[in-house]
Parts: sequence; structure tokens; C-alpha cells
Amino acid sequence: MTLTNKTHRLLPEWHPQDGLQLTWPRADGDWAPMLSRIEATLEQIVIATARYQRVLISAPDEATVIRLAATFEAAGVPKHQLLLIAAPTDDTWARDHGPITVMDAHNQPLMLDYTFTGWGGKFPAAYDNQLTQWLADAGVWACPVVKRETVLEGGAIETDGEGTLLTTEACLLNPNRNPTLSRADIEALLADDLGVDRVLWLAHGHLEGDDTDSHIDTLARFCNPSTIAYVRCDDPSDPHYPALKAMEQELKAFRQRNGEPYRLIALPWPHACFDPEDGHRLPATYANFLVINGAVLVPTYGDPADMAALKALAEAFPEHALIPIECVSVIRQHGSLHCLTMQLPKGTLAPALTES
Repeated sequence: MTLTNKTHRLLPEWHPQDGLQLTWPRADGDWAPMLSRIEATLEQIVIATARYQRVLISAPDEATVIRLAATFEAAGVPKHQLLLIAAPTDDTWARDHGPITVMDAHNQPLMLDYTFTGWGGKFPAAYDNQLTQWLADAGVWACPVVKRETVLEGGAIETDGEGTLLTTEACLLNPNRNPTLSRADIEALLADDLGVDRVLWLAHGHLEGDDTDSHIDTLARFCNPSTIAYVRCDDPSDPHYPALKAMEQELKAFRQRNGEPYRLIALPWPHACFDPEDGHRLPATYANFLVINGAVLVPTYGDPADMAALKALAEAFPEHALIPIECVSVIRQHGSLHCLTMQLPKGTLAPALTES
């Protein structure tokens, strides 16, 4: 299937959705020492999301499918809001191994199945890289799927839905992803695949403990075409302070298409979180929120800044309900709420799977 320039439009997260994709952890995977804790967090996400839309869960085996069906039935999740399917996977990070959806030349959804390499070969990813096609073969998707050899993760890109893309140099220009591609090559690819005609590159910003090489969804997010929420560090003694202050200045310098500055909403800086076993710093960030139909799920960390983050995002999403999801366990594996999920826009789930 050939991709043609200027025929696609990358959908923003607030576009109406059929459902939400999750990948359940394997009992023998990286989550093994704290499996019950991460499952409890995922259960919170499912129960909250099922009030608004379907949830697609790829589980590692049929036994897990049966167990989860019983768990969510007992929790009162309507059966028609849940789709469970057994599929081989490596890990839980659906944001980065899930499909990226665009609208095609006929205004129909099209899934782009980019290559996932475990963030530049850091972790095993062979099964996760095949998951989108596995689900296609199982009849889950209602729209075409196009395999792309380019390495690109969903957490690395943010769009306003109008042709502007926000990303970081540290990730998209990292030689551990697409070493033969220059900045110009990547911009051309983004134009061809995603219909992007403006790329806003952040040269600064990172979180200690982050395995993704500065995914944008840990740092700054579009809330609507004119508003960006971003993490701000107000503690000059924190090692993050210089880079995040420089990132803030970059965001202030960005302009909308009409020449106006963006409305910037600063998200608070939580107290430093450290791994209880070896003491390394964990990437706690409120920018890793999730937009679904009618609600925004917000990661919380049992921190005094949690309420300030909810208040800030309420300003960004005044027509959405705000739902806190405790994510202390999630950051132990160096991701957070948004990283665990991938939204499935309208028209992407097979009709039989979307009927109530």
C-alpha cells in the first residue's frame, strides 16, 4: 500500500474514540516482582475508561483472559465495554507499540504500524512489534493497517490535529532509532505519513530514569490547537532545573499558525521519587495524562502536587471530567499512565466489537 504526500492527517488525542488499547503484563516479564500492584493500576484505568468507551486488552494467554473477564465482571464493568484477546507480547507500553492512526484521503481512518525496537534496542520488543498485525489478523480492526519500516513510537509525537507536530530532538534524531535519516528526512517522512507541515522541535528537556530518550509525552502536550501543558521545575537545586527552564523558554518562543504565542499551562513538579531497591530516580511527570471521550485520566503519585496538577489540567480541559489514577507503581518501570495506553479513534474497531 503506497502512502501519498498530503493525503493524511494525524488525529489529536481528543478526536472521538472507539476505545482504548492496553497490553496486560506477563507474569514472567519485567513486572513480575510487583505484578499485583501494576495490575491494580491497570484495573483502575479499565474501570474508569469503561464508563466512557470500550477497552481493548491484549492479554498474554487465555488463562489471563478468563481471569480478567471474571475480575471486571465482578467490578461491574459491562461486558460490551470490554474486549479481551490473547496475544504474545513483551511488555505493557501500548503507547509505543500500538498503531498510530491518521485520516486518509477519503477521510477514513488508517492505522500506521511503525517498527518498535524497545526504544532503540534497550529492551526485547519482537512480540510487541508484531502486535498490531496480530490484532489485525484476529479481526479486531475495522480499518486498513499499513506496515512501516521506520522506527517511531506514539509517545514521541504530539499533534494539534491541524498539521503541527511537537516532538524532541533527543528522541526523533537519536541514531538508535533511524540512523540513516537526517532531520530533513524525518520531517519529509512525517509529512508523507502523517500530513504534518510544521514540526516544533524541542532541543531541551529530559527526565531522569526515562528509557525513551525524552518522549514528548513526558514533557509537553497539546490540550487543544492553541494550548500546551508542560512540566515546569521550580526548584533550582533539582538537576532537572536547567534543562526544563530552557524547554520552557523554547515553548514560549513557539508560535501558532496565526503568529500568536501558545497558551501555556505549567504542570507542577512533584517531589523526587526514587526506586526503593537501588535508589535511582524515577520519571514522575504529570504531563503523562490521557484524554478519552469526556474525561482526562491524570497520573498521581501520592504527592502534595497531585491536586495542583488536577487543577491545572481542569483549566486545560474545562469540558472533561478529571480522573486521578495512582501511578506510583508504574514509574517503577520508567513510564506512567499515558505510556500504558493507546487511544483508538472512531472507525478503528470492527463494528461487531463496538456495538453495545
